[in-house]
Amino acid sequence: MKNVIDRFLEYVKVDTQSQDDVEAVPSTEKQRNLAKILVKELKEIGASNVRLSDNCYVYATIPANTDKKLPVIGFVSHMDTSNAISGANVKPQIIKNYDGGEIVLNKDLNIKMSPIDYPSLTLSKGKDLIVTDGTTLLGADDKAGVAEIMTLAETLLTHPEIEHGTIQIGFTPDEEVGRGVDFFDVEGFGADFAYTVDGGELGEIEYENFNAASGKLQIQGRSIHPGSAKNKMVNALLLAMEFQNMLPAHEDPMHTENYEGFYMLNALEGTVDSARAVYIIRDHDKEQFEAKKARFLKIGEYLNEKYGDGTFTVEVKDSYYNMKEKVEPHMHLIDNARRAMEELGVTPIVVPIRGGTDGARLSYMGLPCPNICTGGSNFHGRYEYIPVQSMEKVVEILLKIVEIYATQENSK
Repeated sequence: MKNVIDRFLEYVKVDTQSQDDVEAVPSTEKQRNLAKILVKELKEIGASNVRLSDNCYVYATIPANTDKKLPVIGFVSHMDTSNAISGANVKPQIIKNYDGGEIVLNKDLNIKMSPIDYPSLTLSKGKDLIVTDGTTLLGADDKAGVAEIMTLAETLLTHPEIEHGTIQIGFTPDEEVGRGVDFFDVEGFGADFAYTVDGGELGEIEYENFNAASGKLQIQGRSIHPGSAKNKMVNALLLAMEFQNMLPAHEDPMHTENYEGFYMLNALEGTVDSARAVYIIRDHDKEQFEAKKARFLKIGEYLNEKYGDGTFTVEVKDSYYNMKEKVEPHMHLIDNARRAMEELGVTPIVVPIRGGTDGARLSYMGLPCPNICTGGSNFHGRYEYIPVQSMEKVVEILLKIVEIYATQENSK
């Protein structure tokens, strides 16, 4: 039987970065490379109904091995990785028995990771850490979740003495660009509820997330030779800066935490003649979320009045919503995840997600789907890491959740 670490080290070497502003799903064809590996492996370990959809979704079933009337549980992770930094040619390293000090990721490039900058590293002292070589991300978000679910599947299929109901497995593309469940077949998946395995440090359980929207600006300036520009030039780049300066400075991600929302300028490009800006807008509270969107649009209206109609074209589009209201009627999902952790000596940490997961949208598609940890930290960058022992413990947690539901007949 292949262990979770061997799987993870294999999966991270497959480049699966997704791409923004691409209409097709998957947004990158290279995501299919991992999908095909997973399909092959699922068939080899004996999973049923293994299939790969045209849009690169992997589904499989672990049939029930009991006559009890048990709920059908789903486990979901995403195959793509962030495009914030390269995900090609990932070269993972294992730091054995981490001593709590500075880690040299790349001696040649003098890239180091220190607990001074990342205090959570101190919690991993004495563990074996999987880290990058400093030139790419690691891909634990969310290939750790993929490896943990795959190991759960093989464990159940090779240990018939572990009683369980039907388990459904789903792996999605394009989560990192907000399109992870655009074509997810909830009805065909057939689960009563599910968990995304896409969280952070060991012990995290999440059933609250941001309400999210994207904001896009198209700014039309007027380019004139600077020698004769007086009262004629309209610099689109400066107008973009003016728009940004009208947003509350304290509502930037750099200055927010916990339940506090924000506006984030995610991209800015252009010239004097025209510019384009892309924002993300986030808030846990629905009323404040609506107020943030309204402010964003109002600034555009004001600047059009100031500089002329058509100077600013402003678009706001909702991305996903806080799953809390969809999960709260099914709090057994949280209670049982908490119980599973406690029985395994892990302290549950129920925290709001300062982001989103596939589970947020799945919850609004009729599949209640909170999020649980993978064990990793510092996602989306060269300083990403995950302890070996945390990944192994997450597999135990998933197994324990399955076992708990097997003792709760009629628990849908």
